[in-house]
Amino acid sequence: MGLSIFTVVFLAIIVFISRHEIAHAWELLARVNIWILLLLIPGQILVYYTGGEMIFSYLRSKKSIEDVKGVELTRMSLELNFVNHILPSGGVSGLSYMNWRLGHYGVRAGRATMAQVVKYAAGFGAFAALLVVAVILVTIDGQVNRWIILISSSLVGIMFTVVASAVFLLSNKRRIDRFAVWVHRVVNGGIYKLSLGRKPHLIERDVITNFFEELHHDFVALAQDKQLLIKPFLWGLLYMGGDALLFMITFWALGVSVNPAIILIAYGVASIAGFFVVTPGGAGAYEAIMVSFLAIAGVTSGVAIAGIVLTRVILLLGTIIFGYIFYQHALIKYGKHTKPPIHG
Repeated sequence: MGLSIFTVVFLAIIVFISRHEIAHAWELLARVNIWILLLLIPGQILVYYTGGEMIFSYLRSKKSIEDVKGVELTRMSLELNFVNHILPSGGVSGLSYMNWRLGHYGVRAGRATMAQVVKYAAGFGAFAALLVVAVILVTIDGQVNRWIILISSSLVGIMFTVVASAVFLLSNKRRIDRFAVWVHRVVNGGIYKLSLGRKPHLIERDVITNFFEELHHDFVALAQDKQLLIKPFLWGLLYMGGDALLFMITFWALGVSVNPAIILIAYGVASIAGFFVVTPGGAGAYEAIMVSFLAIAGVTSGVAIAGIVLTRVILLLGTIIFGYIFYQHALIKYGKHTKPPIHG
């Protein structure tokens, strides 16, 4: 809650300082090229498709799922993002939902979770690679400053820390068993307190242990066959690049040219920050951080506000409206059927 209040105050300060330029932003919105702006629709669909392929390419390589049509995996990727938007919990809600969805295709919970871990790991790696290219481009362009270098370096450091922590945990059977015991104690303890003692034991220890053992098994297999990461990584490059490109489309529709490298770095900073904010989709923090970073990079505040806010509003509306429709359809469809046989 404190972080959300800070975000609102921070955004208010930006708006106040840029109040004269916001008038220019409204003028830009009045002159927006609708035909270019409409490219956001197929662009967002392609982004969801590539995001889905990051998960399904891994599952196919493990022979855990039959071939799924592009429309279906795009839809599931949209549902995943919708759940993460309406139930913000650092991605935990989306992870649980996708495990449930993949379970109806015969994928075990541990394997489904590993597929999503691979997606995040491949996404981090892909973004780190794109970030290096972005820093090189802004350096060649002569627009780089110390703040951009510092922020970019910090982003790479955060990504590698997260990945290294996951590797450290999953690579050792003893550590993963201890972690499973800790998770079992914390989850049941939390449920006990929230239910005021009415539910003293919600999750069996064997369920948690088996779940993390399967994660460990998949990780060891992945470490022995690193080629399994190639396809998710390549899809990750398209996913990250495509998601950042959506902001470029809006700036083009506004008749403004912004360095794509700066957009990519700002997108990464905002995405990581939005991951930890309790508002839906990181709303508020995401926009404030992107606008601030673009302002540091030399983009007029009014132009940055117009481009970022317009893009976010359109993308969030698309995610929430269509995501809700597909989410409800999935609940109706699978809520009436038993779980299919489990594949290895």
